Amino acid sequence: MSDENMPGPESSSEQVSQKSDDFQREDAQVPQDANNSDAGEKYEESSAEVTPKAEKAERSSKGKPTAMHARVVSGAIYALGTVACLFLGTWPTAILIAVMAFLCCSEFLKMSRRSGRMPNDVIALVFAAVFPFAPLSNISDAEFFVIFALLVVCACWYVSTPRANMGDVALTVFGPIYTSLAFSSIVIIRDSFPSWRGALLTFAVMGSIWLSDSTAYFVGSKLGKHKLAPRISPNKTIEGFWGGLAGSVLVWIIVFLLRVWNINLVYAIVCGVLVNIAAVAGDLFESRLKRGVGVKDSGNLMPGHGGMLDRSDSLLFGGMTAFLLLRLGGIL
Repeated sequence: MSDENMPGPESSSEQVSQKSDDFQREDAQVPQDANNSDAGEKYEESSAEVTPKAEKAERSSKGKPTAMHARVVSGAIYALGTVACLFLGTWPTAILIAVMAFLCCSEFLKMSRRSGRMPNDVIALVFAAVFPFAPLSNISDAEFFVIFALLVVCACWYVSTPRANMGDVALTVFGPIYTSLAFSSIVIIRDSFPSWRGALLTFAVMGSIWLSDSTAYFVGSKLGKHKLAPRISPNKTIEGFWGGLAGSVLVWIIVFLLRVWNINLVYAIVCGVLVNIAAVAGDLFESRLKRGVGVKDSGNLMPGHGGMLDRSDSLLFGGMTAFLLLRLGGIL
């Protein structure tokens, strides 16, 4: 054998090194495959655990009330309590409206403080509770006396409080007038007819606004495409507005058909249209207030509706408009 065919020491070392590397790769492959197997088993076990948990969560969520259910239930309780007070008499109605006005004013003051203002809560809330009882006094035009008293008290507070500014005084005056004086129109309508006729007429006024809100909501959610006021209330649509208008006019036509009050068909339709427009304006006004201070709801008193002011914003402007139209038309 020649020397050319004999392996040298360098080639022998290279072969040994190559074989050792092959053995290391084979040894490393075994635990890697084992790890992949263990990972697959763990994934299958975790998937098996997640499936029952997801099914359990799904079953538990089925029994929970949805937002729509909460909205319907809280709205029904609110409506039934209001109707009960209307038919119980004028004083129960005034007490109910005073409580609602107090809550609305409280929520308004909280929003005002979010804007950096410091209104006098005590003055505003006291007068918010007083306004609904003014129509029941024996004093003619008692509401004007209460307004004057509110102005005098706020003036005294402003003079004696160096930290108060004009914005604080303005909000202290505006709060109870917006949330309570406007609400007092419901008490005036109820007191105009002491018997069941007054309760029924007041229920019709409030019912037209409630039905307007409901039909606007459902029509807008199903058919709404054109925004009514996108910068103030993005969810309101023109289609919803027409749906609410139809609901309001329908109630006022029923008022005419009952023949209980001296109102003709044309005037009833006019009342339905104007009350609906005022109700929408009240809703947009409160939405603008909330957007100005960066809140979604004025409170969380009523599930699905927000605060009392959220639920009553349409009623404040709509009720006052109904009162003025009924007074101008000679019905009250």
